[in-house]
Amino acid sequence: MKLRVPHTFALLFGLVVVAAIATHWIPAGQYERQEVEGRELVLPDSYQRVEGQPAGVIEVFLAYPRGLVETAYIVFYIFIIGGAFGVINATGSVEASIRGIVKACRGRGELVVAVLVVLFSLAGATIGMAEETLVFLPGLLVLTRRLGYDDITAGAIGLVGAGAGFSGAFLNPFTVGVAQGIAGLPLFSGVGYRLLVWSVITAITAVFVVLYARRSRTGVQSPEATDESEAAVAPRQKAVLGLLVLALLAVVIGALRWQWGIMELSGLFIAVTVIGGLMGGLGASGTGERFLEGAAAIAGGALVVGLARGILVIFDGANVTDTILHGMAASVSGLPASISVAGIYAVQVLLNFLVPSGSGQAALSIPILAPLGDLVGVTRQTTVLAYQFGDGFSNVLTPTQGYFMAGLALIGVRWDRWLRFIWPLQLIWIVVGLIFLLLAHGMRWGPF
Repeated sequence: MKLRVPHTFALLFGLVVVAAIATHWIPAGQYERQEVEGRELVLPDSYQRVEGQPAGVIEVFLAYPRGLVETAYIVFYIFIIGGAFGVINATGSVEASIRGIVKACRGRGELVVAVLVVLFSLAGATIGMAEETLVFLPGLLVLTRRLGYDDITAGAIGLVGAGAGFSGAFLNPFTVGVAQGIAGLPLFSGVGYRLLVWSVITAITAVFVVLYARRSRTGVQSPEATDESEAAVAPRQKAVLGLLVLALLAVVIGALRWQWGIMELSGLFIAVTVIGGLMGGLGASGTGERFLEGAAAIAGGALVVGLARGILVIFDGANVTDTILHGMAASVSGLPASISVAGIYAVQVLLNFLVPSGSGQAALSIPILAPLGDLVGVTRQTTVLAYQFGDGFSNVLTPTQGYFMAGLALIGVRWDRWLRFIWPLQLIWIVVGLIFLLLAHGMRWGPF
């Protein structure tokens, strides 16, 4: 009898129930926090027990709506992106451009996949591309289908490519910059070693994705992609494509220069919806209808983000999140230095399940783990690298990571199906990351 994996909603609700049960035996506790230059930092020696508030049946059923409230900006961002691309797709512009790309790259699809993975990785390593990948996924989905690959390949290019760069980042201001600032290191120091790390991780990722794409290939391209009689791109479609290109450039520049977040990106794609629909000849009513159709098509995926956050809602409400962190740190403190490197790494990997935000995880863990590293002989530069790996690798695995679940919603892939694809690469990443950390520890990578 074949074992059937439950639906993502069922899996996540089950995890909420498990989290609620765990709050009855995990002691409640909290660290004191202090605001430094706009960041809330944990005071390492301030942990103390507090009165427990274990989750009950009511909290279990409230976790989902509370999770939706906490992630509302992500949920509605998904609706807006889905609606915007529903409008863009209705103009025929994306289809027309993809036909041209496929025709030009016929027989070289794997090269296209590899180049795109490297580009997304570079964006993750420099401007910290993460949530921004979502706006590219609908276009990548159309492209990979026309090249004859499955939907996971589209997610692998965008999500995994950017995730590889995020993990091995050398100029990411949201992870490397924040973590080094908290640890007291010179900003973006150690860039030479980080460039080596990024190059190796990106190469491994590109090869893995290309090999997967080769296995998933249907054998033939879609008929639309090979039809030589297709008409050229119409002037209206060219105008909409130009608008879309400008919008994607604005995403990159806005994130790099003006620190745009999801709110600004949402506003940008509302503008793309309105202008693109009118330029594409859909009219006001047609634009509204196509927007609603696009948003409705990904409603299930958008709503699952709130259920994933429900796990953290349970832990935070019961005041056990800091206890889990305290226990992780204590388990590492008595180990020899070389083993402590692996222990700090493991803590960061597990911590990403509780604190999906990269900068948030830095603010929570670095004040505790950097001094701990000092005590056991691990340099702060190495501790920051362990944080990068722990945060970045699991970003495209843990269901509590909002933008990742949003990405799966946009490409229509269930989390359990994605898990079967990603787990071999996760193991490779973790092993390679450990090797780099041991090398960094062995050479006393610094300046300190």
